[in-house]
Order: sequence, then structure tokens, then C-alpha cells
Amino acid sequence: MTLDRRLVALLVLTAVFPAVEATVLVAMGFVAAEGIAPQVSAVWPYDTYHDLRWLFVYHQWWPEFVLWLVYVALTRGALTTVLVALAWPVEVPRPPVRQLLKRNLGISVAVTVLVVPWAVISVAASVVALSWVLLASLLPMFLLAPFLQRAAAVGPWWRGLPSLSLVGWTLLNFVVLTMAGAVAWSVPGWWTVPVAAAAGVLNGVLWNRTVRAAVLAPRLRWARVPVAPIAALLALVVPLLIPSLVSTVPGNQLRTEDVLLTRPLPAGVTEAVVVLAGYGSAYGGEQPRDPRVERFSYRGLGPDGSPLPYRPQDTTISVADSVGLLAAQVERLHRRTGRKVALVGESEGAVVARTYLARRPHPAVDALVMFSPLINAGRAYYPPRGREHGWGVVTGWTLRAMFGLGRLAGAPGNGPDEPFIRSLLDDAPFYRNQLMCPVPGVRIVAFLPYTTAAEAPPGDYTGIPVFQTPGVHGGLLNRSLVQDRLVNFLRGEPVQRTRREYSLFQRLGAAWQAPPLAISANPAWEESEQPDPALTGKVCQPTREPG
Repeated sequence: MTLDRRLVALLVLTAVFPAVEATVLVAMGFVAAEGIAPQVSAVWPYDTYHDLRWLFVYHQWWPEFVLWLVYVALTRGALTTVLVALAWPVEVPRPPVRQLLKRNLGISVAVTVLVVPWAVISVAASVVALSWVLLASLLPMFLLAPFLQRAAAVGPWWRGLPSLSLVGWTLLNFVVLTMAGAVAWSVPGWWTVPVAAAAGVLNGVLWNRTVRAAVLAPRLRWARVPVAPIAALLALVVPLLIPSLVSTVPGNQLRTEDVLLTRPLPAGVTEAVVVLAGYGSAYGGEQPRDPRVERFSYRGLGPDGSPLPYRPQDTTISVADSVGLLAAQVERLHRRTGRKVALVGESEGAVVARTYLARRPHPAVDALVMFSPLINAGRAYYPPRGREHGWGVVTGWTLRAMFGLGRLAGAPGNGPDEPFIRSLLDDAPFYRNQLMCPVPGVRIVAFLPYTTAAEAPPGDYTGIPVFQTPGVHGGLLNRSLVQDRLVNFLRGEPVQRTRREYSLFQRLGAAWQAPPLAISANPAWEESEQPDPALTGKVCQPTREPG
């Protein structure tokens, strides 16, 4: 077969698979996953990352998972063999197809094992809706990509540094998949299919270029050093480093509670205020400057009615328990001050406050401010410990194993079964569809840092006013601006600001979200009548009538 014919065959093959997946997704109306389709024929490791995210969300028991895992590894090995053979440069004799197949089947198994932790972390990110968790799953992929793209064509691929050209093609590969996911999600209806096909053609060009760069690479630097295994070990450390790196971002230490607890409330604010800090926060019993302001305690109230000090581990209680504590605190604050009550919650605190308004609202509560709410949390599922059947059962046990190893290395966290995480899983339909919705008789606004845009698939994610601002989750990059807007809201003024770049960031993150588990598919959610944003691209839709 001549070069031109091989190139055409390569481009057609890499275009067909994304087009087929996009056709299925559009036919199902599965809008939240449309940005993933271009990755079907991507260069390693992103193709395997694509497969494993689907598998870790959509399996129900161990034998099923193992069979599909073997199928994914073998199919990827066979497909990669064909793609490498078609992309092989004519200047160099190509090894026999049997030799390429043997190489790529073995390497496909190795790549699958390497990618498993990061695919699981991606699914975990869709449970907790935190952008830094998603980043922790992507950075190792980017670090390993130059080595894995070389592995399909040459050996020993684990020794020596990849060439600069291969690193460049790896960077372009990531950019292409990001842009293709954004466009595939953005275009209406069936236009997603030709966009996915066009992205597949670009995947074919990248296969051609990366195989050529690997085969025709100049003499390797550090040719005797096992650089790839070292890179793989470094990749394992990335999730432990991300929280520390995020903490260095300017404004990250300017917490929401600092705005209200360290100074008296301005004139014009008539309500009493309960401030709900986020996950991992601590409270030492310090008294706010204004007696109308109280810090919510995840341990409840003392005998004198004052909020009890609490430690970071106290924030891991279930949302239902936190709602019960908040109900008691709101009732006492209202009786003590005789005023209406405003709730100001950050991250987990926002989740608790919004759930309280849905489940146990007090008529005195007439305002809610949410900072960095967990938008569209609970998009995946795994059963509680002890159940060996259910969607995501292997995902749950893999996360438990990873958290166990992390604790041995000194990493913080109580694991995937702590009550707060379990609340997001068990009540996922509410958090996916209703968290950002209006409550009759209550004024609501949500302050959203730009990182929130990457925490869920793009779409019409809110039915309440939002104020979008540069910043990271839980941090206030522009404290004076946010403080002024918060005070204005508490005074009764409308507060809202949307930015064009926020919507762009949403779309750019579409390719890297794990596919959501459909609400209707999960028996654990069978009592829910909530519509599914994964199928509509919208929240706050009317609840379905039973039957």
C-alpha cells in the first residue's frame, strides 16, 4: 500500500470511531458526554483514559468489570497495531505486523494499569465536583504521554528522554482534544457527529506525526536511564502535590468566613447571619466581632447555646446531620436576636445550607449566599462498603485502596466512605438538579470562582443569580470586590455578574469530565423523580410526576 493510501486509510479509521460514538450519544440525548467522543481514536494514553472513565462509571459487578477491562486492553492493543502500521514512515523498514501486535498487546496492558488510578480519580472528581481533583487526574496523563506515545512504535521505550518533537506533538495532542471536546459539545444536535469525525481526522494526523517522530528520533539522551518508570513514579505523587500547589494561588487564604467574622456588619444589614465554613475547616471558639453573626459548628451548640469549637475531621459528618445542627442553630439565633436570618456557606457549607432550605427550612431564613458551591456533584456512584453489586462497585474499592495507600504515605482524608461523601452519592439527583435552583421566599446568590467552570460538564447549570469572579475553589482573589457585593446583597440589593470567559472555560473542560451515570439507570436513586441534567444540559427542570 502506498504512503498516500495508507495515510487516507489511517485518517478514515481514526475518524470513524469518534463519529460512531458521537452518533450514539446524540441519539441517546446524552449531551453531558458529547465532549468525550473525539478521544476514542486519540494517541496513547488519552484513548485508554477515555475507555476507562466509561468503564469505571458503567459497570455493576466484578466479573463484568474484569471482562470489559480485558476487552479494552486487547482491543486497544489490536487497534494501535493497525494505526501504527498505517502511520509507519516509508524511510524505515516496518517490523512484521505480528511483531507489532505482540508489542502493542503487551504495552496496552501496561498502559491500562498505568492509567487506572487517574481514570478513577477523574470519576472521583465527578462525585465531589472539585476542579483540583480533576486536575490531579489530568497532570499525570500529560506527564506520561510522551513516553507512552513512543511505546507503540519503538523499544526499549522506557529508557531515555523523548525527543523535543515528540513532546511538542504531545502538547498539540492535548490542545486538539481539548478544543475538539469544546466544539463537539457546543454545536447543536447532529452537528456533533461531523465535528467528532473531523477531530478523528486530526487524531490520525497526530498518529502519523508521533509515530514518525518516535521512529525517526535522533540519538536518545540519557539512553541508559529508565526515565519512563521514574516519570510514572513522579506521576503517583502528583495528587498529593495538587492541594499544596492550589494553596499557593493568590487569594486562596482569603476565606469567606474572614469577610464576615472579623468586622461588624455594616449599617443596612438587618438580618442575623450564620456563616458555614467548608470541608476541612476548623473553629476554635473565637467570637465574631458582631453579635448578630455566628459561626456554624459541625459539632452543634454548647449548653449555653454557643457554637462549639470543631476540628477538620468534624466536617466529615453527613449532610443530614449537619442540616439537623443548622436547624437548631438557626432557631436559637432567631429567638436570641428576633431577626430574620441569612445563611452564608462556602463549599460544603453551601451544600449544607441549600439542603437545609430544601428539607428543614425555618420561615425566618430569607437569604442564602453560596461561595464555591459543589455544582453538579454526585455524577457517579459506588455502593457502600459491604455491597458487592451496584454501579461503580470496583471504583469504590479502588478508591478505598488508593486512599489506604495515601494514608500510609501521610496523605490526609478519611476515604471515599466518609458520611459527607456518602451524602453526595446517595442524594445525587438533588445535588445534580436542584442545588443551584431558587427557593420560594428566599433571596439567593452564588459566588463562583473561575475554577468552578471545570467542575462539571458545560450547560445551563444555574437557575439563580451568580457572580463569576477570578479565583480558586474556596478562595477570594479579589476580596474587596466580593466583600462589597456580599454586603450589598445582605442589604437587599440584587447582585449578579456573568463573564464570557467562564462559559469558555466550561466548554474547554468538556473533554476531560468523566461521563455521568444516568439518574434513571441507578436503582439506588429509583425513588427520585428528578430530571437528569446529563440528558438535558439544564438544571432546575420540573420534577417528573410518579408513574
